[in-house]
Order: sequence, then C-alpha cells, then structure tokens
Amino acid sequence: MSAAPQGAGAGGFAPGADVLAGLSIAGLLLPEAVAYSGIAGLPPQAGVIALFVGLASYGLLGRSRYAVVSATSSSAAVLAAGTLALAGPAGAARAAVAATLVLLTGCCFLVAGIARLGGLSHLIARPVLRGFTFGLACVIALKQVPSLCGLPGLHGDFVPLLLVDLLRSAGGVNPAALGAGAIALLLLFLAERVRRLPGSLLAIVLGVAASGWLAGHGVALTGAIDLVPTWTLPAWPRADQWLPSVELAAAILLVLYAESYGSIRAFALKHGDPVQANRDLLVLGVANGLSGLLHGMPVGAGYSGTSANEAAGARSRLAGLVAAATVLLLVLLLLRWIERIPEPVLAAIVIHAVSKSWRLSVFKPYLQWRRDRLVALAAVLAVLALGILDGLLAAIAFSLIMLLRQLATPRLSVLGRLPGSHDFVALAEHPDAQAPAGMLILRPEEPLFFANAETVLAQARQQVEAQSGCRVVVLSLEESPDLDSTALEALADFAAWLAARGLPLRVARLKDAVRGLLLRAALPQLPPQALDYWSVEDAAAAAVPAPPTEIPQQ
Repeated sequence: MSAAPQGAGAGGFAPGADVLAGLSIAGLLLPEAVAYSGIAGLPPQAGVIALFVGLASYGLLGRSRYAVVSATSSSAAVLAAGTLALAGPAGAARAAVAATLVLLTGCCFLVAGIARLGGLSHLIARPVLRGFTFGLACVIALKQVPSLCGLPGLHGDFVPLLLVDLLRSAGGVNPAALGAGAIALLLLFLAERVRRLPGSLLAIVLGVAASGWLAGHGVALTGAIDLVPTWTLPAWPRADQWLPSVELAAAILLVLYAESYGSIRAFALKHGDPVQANRDLLVLGVANGLSGLLHGMPVGAGYSGTSANEAAGARSRLAGLVAAATVLLLVLLLLRWIERIPEPVLAAIVIHAVSKSWRLSVFKPYLQWRRDRLVALAAVLAVLALGILDGLLAAIAFSLIMLLRQLATPRLSVLGRLPGSHDFVALAEHPDAQAPAGMLILRPEEPLFFANAETVLAQARQQVEAQSGCRVVVLSLEESPDLDSTALEALADFAAWLAARGLPLRVARLKDAVRGLLLRAALPQLPPQALDYWSVEDAAAAAVPAPPTEIPQQ
C-alpha cells in the first residue's frame, strides 16, 4: 500500500508545511506519551512505543490528513482501571495484562472493521461522551495532584474516597515538588496565549535543567526508559479471565473509536474530506495490535493532538510520519535527558492536557435545548461515583434506557388540513387545521416497535370510539422505517378491529421496506390497495364511503 499522503482538500500537498507541523507536534506529543504511561500505571516506554507505532501506522495506512494517533488520556485511564481489576497493583503483572488487553483491543478493532461496523461509535451518544470526558478529566487531574505535590499516589477511582485520602496525606507535601509543578502548570497555561510556543517542551527543558537540584530535594524523576522492542506474545488470560478481558477490550475500543471518529469526522467536515469509518477501524486495529505486541499502550486519534496538528499547518499524513521520525530521533539522542524529567512536570502536563475538558460551556446546548440534560449529568456522576470503566458502562446503559423510555412513551396525533394548503398537521398544535369530514387521520409520533405498538394502537382505538361520524381511518406511518413482528401483529389486530366495525383502514406514507413487508405478510384486513397512498393527502382525497342508510320498517 502506498504511503504517499493524500493531497485532497484545501491547500493540497505541501511537504514543507507538513515537515514543520510534524516537528512541532512531536515536541508536544512525546512528553504527553510519557505522562499518560503514568496514568495507565505502566513504565514510561509504554507511552513512547504507543506514540511511535500510532503515528507510523496511521501515517502509512490511514486516510485522514490531520488525525494524530497516539496514546490518549481516556484510554490510559480505562486501561489502568482494567489492569487493576484483573491483576491488582503489582507492576509486572499489570504490565503483562495491559499488553494482553491492548492486543485484544486491536483484535476487536479488526473484527469490527471486517464486519463493517463503522457506526459503532454511535453507541455512545455525544452527551454521554461529553459527560464521561468531563468526569474523566476530573478524576485524572485529581489523581495527578499527588505527583504534583510529591505525595504518595492515589488508588481507585471513587472520587470522594480519593479526596479523603488526599486530605489525609496533605501534611507530607514536598515544597520543591509543589513549586516545580506549579511553575510548570503556570508556564503551560501562559504558553497557550502565544501561537506555536511549545509550552510542554519548554516546561520539560526547564524541568530537566533543574532536575539535579530537584532530585536532591526529594523530587522523583521519570527514571529509566527501556526502549528495546519486545516481540513476545503477551500472556494469555486464564480461563476465568477471558470474558472480563474481552469486555474490557471492547470498552477500550468504544472509548477510543468514539474519540477517534469524532476527531476525524470533525476535521473532515471542516475541510471537505471524505471519511472512511471502516477503514479507520482496520487501521486502528493494526496500530493497537502492534502496540500490544510491543507492550505499548492503546492508541487512538485524540482531539487535542489532531487539532494541534491542523493548527501547526499540516496538509497531509506526511506530518504524522515526520512526527514519528522526530520522536524516534528524540528518544535515540535525548533518552538520558527524557529520563530526568521531574514527575511534577509530567503531572502538570497531564493536568493541562485534560483541563480543556473542564469547560462547562459544552453542556450549555443541552440546557438551552432542554434535551439530554439528565444523560450528560448522569455520565459525569457515574464516572465520579462508580469509577472510570463502570461509570462509562453505566452512562451508556442510562442513555439507552432514556432512549427506550422516550420511544416507549406513546404519542399519537390526530391530523387535519391547514386551510388553503396540502399540508396535514397535528390538530392539537394547529387549532386552525380542519379534519376532513367522515375521516380520522392518525399519526404515531414515534417508530412503532415491540415496546410501544400495543399502547399506541390502543390509543388509536380510543380516538376512533370518541369520533362520531367516522367512516374511514387513515394511519400515517411516516415515523416508522421498519416494523418488527410485534408491531406487525398489533397493526393486524387494529385493522381487524376496524373491519369488525365496518371501518376501512388506509395506511399512508409507508417506507418502501415497510410496504414490502406488509405485502409479504398479506394481511386480509390490509389489502394491497389500502397501502397505495404515498401521502396523507392522497389518502384523504380518496372517496369516503357513504354512511349507511336506514331501511324504513314496513
């Protein structure tokens, strides 16, 4: 497969711009990769290996011009929760389990890509993802505070307990560590105001320069980084660990792909580029599989790295390949200096990276629209109260329950024609609309399916009984793209109920798939001519049967 970057979209192929962009983002991504290793509870080389593999794999095989595939804070946090649950706090055991989970994640990506499940990320609604990201950013930042202050690390994800543990250990704050972390954090936020100033790189240079003095005052440094590739298969899970391992890998896949697809799609829409969702699944599968084999971290297209790549002037995937080569060159030439990065500086880099997710403005639309407010709030609270992994799963489950609740809540509108137009609208919302004489026109406002079909059609019966002088019933199914067997049987019962009262049923605005289904079903109460109304107006324009005439008694 050719590695030549695409030149589609505005600007075309510009090698000079891509080289500069790749050099710029390498200085941003490398310290983040080392820092995210700490979030995952893995040695520093895990993040560096993941960064190089992710950049090289997507640069060679991917399609987005701007996507930067590397370790992400969200996947690192989910991996940490998973390895802690499966292997406990032991470092060597967690590293082995982590490699297995990353490899399984790659396999899940490949299976999803082969099965063409590109819409998989839609299982996580945007309010859930934003709420999860907000809560996750709070948990990650809170767990970085001990490193920022020179305190012992915090274990677990339950925020109230983390706060209690943090307050208990507050008396052991190392002033030198706190000073270094605070200066680094201040520098990072100030650098945001200066275009193209690599604040993280500057903070690291200053931290390394002061590392000797800081180490003498008890401040921990990054430590040895072993970048010798390990091409060994990770240890396979025990028999009782296979199911939880696959479940954790699927959870990491959901988080990574939701974040990756959102980033890739956002910049593709911005620049008019095509999106190949199934292709991205396969490429992320290859990248995560290689990272797992090399004992690296899970990788995805994070929004911060992708937006930084675009802001740096990238025009093609060459920028990612240049960044990969630069990362490799940096670790080969400057490894001994990278090992001397103070941990408070790395903690400041992580806190700064996740701080972009603390903006309350992302929730403003849900409050303004009065939609999905509970879903977003539940996602935040679930992560804070249940932990990262359980919180994510609980938030997804809650969003699906709310969707089912909405769909199962029956809403049935009676339609009438607007004066002087061909439009039929709900009489409850438009009092000036008029119902055709002798005709009752009904429209379910939700798709008919097993959870609501019986209730909706029971409401339809009530409307028929309450309508005096009704001689024909029109049912508009424009909101139902398909019918399951329960809805089909309920519709047949409704048509039979009407037939027993001498009322014909006309079904309007059928989707082609639903019309084909009803024709195959060949319901005696719904002959083909009852399905031939492509609009409500067509059904209303057909002749209304005359009312039955009373025969005078002799």
